Amino acid sequence: MQVLVRDNNIDQALRVLKKKMQREGLFREMKARRAYEKPSERKTREKGEAIRRARKAARKFAQRDGLIPGPKRKPDDNRGRSPNGQRTAFRSFS
Repeated sequence: MQVLVRDNNIDQALRVLKKKMQREGLFREMKARRAYEKPSERKTREKGEAIRRARKAARKFAQRDGLIPGPKRKPDDNRGRSPNGQRTAFRSFS
């Protein structure tokens, strides 16, 4: 894994490295390898993960087909902004 350090900005390079490691699943693997996992526990965990993945895929498929409603959206907080996200001029209502 390689990260470029620009203008001696170590903080930014560390953030980029952490993000790359997170995406690769390195932290999860390090946590899992802290202690020995018995083969039976490993099978149980992997089976549970597979079930969760299948349920998630089925839920996404059902939402896409309109069988169930999609997730609730958070209300937009666009006070003082136009619909495209640009700031608008200050208006006084007097």
